[in-house]
Amino acid sequence: MATLAAVLASTHHPFYLKATTMPVEQQMPQAAEWKRKVEAYRETLTKARPDLLVMIGSDHFHQLFLDNYPQFLIGKAPRYDATFYNEEREFGIPKYVLEGDTDLSNFMHQGLLDRGFDFAFSNELKLDHSIICPIITTRPQADLPVVPIYTNIFAPPLPSPRRFWELGRAIRSIIDEYPSDKRIAAIGTGHLSLELGGPRQFGEQGPDPEFDLQAIEWLSTGNIEAMLDSVTHESMAASGNATHGFMVMMLMLGIAGADKASYVDSFDLFHTMEAYFTWYPEGARP
Repeated sequence: MATLAAVLASTHHPFYLKATTMPVEQQMPQAAEWKRKVEAYRETLTKARPDLLVMIGSDHFHQLFLDNYPQFLIGKAPRYDATFYNEEREFGIPKYVLEGDTDLSNFMHQGLLDRGFDFAFSNELKLDHSIICPIITTRPQADLPVVPIYTNIFAPPLPSPRRFWELGRAIRSIIDEYPSDKRIAAIGTGHLSLELGGPRQFGEQGPDPEFDLQAIEWLSTGNIEAMLDSVTHESMAASGNATHGFMVMMLMLGIAGADKASYVDSFDLFHTMEAYFTWYPEGARP
């Protein structure tokens, strides 16, 4: 059977690459520390020695629109083009071509259907920065095949926080049953409190610092019960209009199994709190 070698959950900031590679004299004061933290986080994946990556993110209305926006979608292509024009223009993110793993994609899709998740699928999926940002931060050589999974955090009505957790548990059981000797890492990116286009977007810190600290505590200790008791669509909206991306972090805890995180770090980037978590499941520790 396959080995779940590591589970990584982090925020994804599209300006990271541009902010840390521009000429030093033009960089923001936080750039060097930001880069140091990301490179330390990258080591947690490198140590796991993965053979392929299951990537969980959300399409930012680049390919999925209100005329047809699935709650959950899996990519089943042999390779994936990545990065849309506006991401190149605004964020400085380069184009990528990532190899897929159709065998695991097909096995995962069937397993999800068998567990009551009616997933959409795409054989022609193009990836945006919710997938490419964690490639840049954790595997910049982009040399591993990927199985991408998109979740709906933008287009109401949204799945419940509990449904995201349950999906994480389903993905974990499928990886555990996958008939392969490969080491699989699961990487997902979402948000803590986040405001996009609203009055709290460019404050001195994230829109809800109290939620951010509580969310880091929940994730670092694996306290899914407290999250499911406390986190609702309404509470996330009160913390910032894009905070629903936190449900992807809850999904990743579902894959990890509600264990205490092996690695926790965070970075207060004046308008948002960046956070980084890694779990090494029992029996797969590097």
